[in-house]
Amino acid sequence: MRGRGGGAALGCVDRRRAMSRLAALMAAGAWGACRPEEEEEQVSGERGFSGAGLERMHAVMAAHVQRGDLPGVVTLVSRGDATHADAIGAMAFGDAEPLRRDAIFRITSLTKPIAGAAAMMLVEDGKLRLEDPVDSLLPELANRRVLRALDGPVDDTEPARRPILVSDLLTLRMGMGAIMEPGDHPIVQAMIDKGVAVGPRLPDAPSSEAWMQRLGSLPLMHHPGEAWMYDTSMNVLGVLIERASGQPLEALLRERIFTPLGMKDTGFSVPAEELHRLPACYARDPGTGAFAIFDPAGPESRFSRAPGFQSAAGGLVSTADDVLAFARMMLNQGAHEGKRLLSERSVELMTRDHITPEQKAISPFGPGFWDRHGWGYGLSVVTRAEPGEPRGIGWDGGYGTSCYWDPETGVIGVLMTQRLMDSPSAPPAFVDFWRSIYEAAGV
Repeated sequence: MRGRGGGAALGCVDRRRAMSRLAALMAAGAWGACRPEEEEEQVSGERGFSGAGLERMHAVMAAHVQRGDLPGVVTLVSRGDATHADAIGAMAFGDAEPLRRDAIFRITSLTKPIAGAAAMMLVEDGKLRLEDPVDSLLPELANRRVLRALDGPVDDTEPARRPILVSDLLTLRMGMGAIMEPGDHPIVQAMIDKGVAVGPRLPDAPSSEAWMQRLGSLPLMHHPGEAWMYDTSMNVLGVLIERASGQPLEALLRERIFTPLGMKDTGFSVPAEELHRLPACYARDPGTGAFAIFDPAGPESRFSRAPGFQSAAGGLVSTADDVLAFARMMLNQGAHEGKRLLSERSVELMTRDHITPEQKAISPFGPGFWDRHGWGYGLSVVTRAEPGEPRGIGWDGGYGTSCYWDPETGVIGVLMTQRLMDSPSAPPAFVDFWRSIYEAAGV
């Protein structure tokens, strides 16, 4: 089970040696589409994908691996009855072990839509109400104080104008999260000191109670409901789900989502007998461009042991097929194989843009993000897609994962790799994937 110890960088990859090994693998035919027995029916025509388009997608994605931009990648595209999987590359740079379709990936922020769906199930159960304050279940956040200035001293605060609501957590408007604007912000250092900072490494706390106590000792950055701030709200939502349901977060997710959808490989850690399916995870050194291990494969991985704090913002591991199952349920308005997991009303609320123009104006994120996106309940709503960008609804994970579903065309795309994003812009492999998938679908 996953542990709380981080995966320290183990040294830069020898790029020349790695690329030599990659070339050998290509020559041996070890790289390419998934094994024939793993291929599903490819249906061409109105509801499927063109064979030529899928071949072009494979060639484009394989080129990223050949250049050494990625150790390997799994793509899964679906439309109607047509599903196509492609596994390219290896489990690690310089590794002879080919990446398989059933590899288990650290999906990071693809956890957010799943947690959002779980919260809406509790709303349907009557255990949560969207416009209720969280104070009764999260007393650590009662009587909040707020910084008078975002870059001011941590002890220069004023009373919050209103309590934090359940809906504030789902829409990332609780008033706490990542600061995306330049400058010196003492609150950021305070979050680092408390172990609740937003960053590539998951929270390291012995329990959800300990994490909440740490967060509750700090003031908010903005008044509740005033601004959108990334990440922290979803971790708070996970604690709220636990307390409202009376179950650990993973137990609730397994009962209400994973088991009904057949997501058998999704959880907050990788079982010991399945660790051979967990690829190494890399980060690029911004100075040298060389890759270093961010989280190793195998028993040294942070994800080989259960965490004390289960992060609803980014803690899950999963497979491409498991993520596809969740996306299909959402595309099908909350239903799966004749059984309803979510009401159509809940899905509609989740996938609506809740962020006002005024809130977007004071909520910096990636360049041009708000020109083309909104935010629903734990996920992004694409309002205008440029070529090479996903359409519809979904989100991305900072370790190199992406999933969107498009209600207009019925297209679902899942991309899984394990290389940390190192730019506010979409990685080139992501751009090529999303452009190729719509070309293959003819939409």
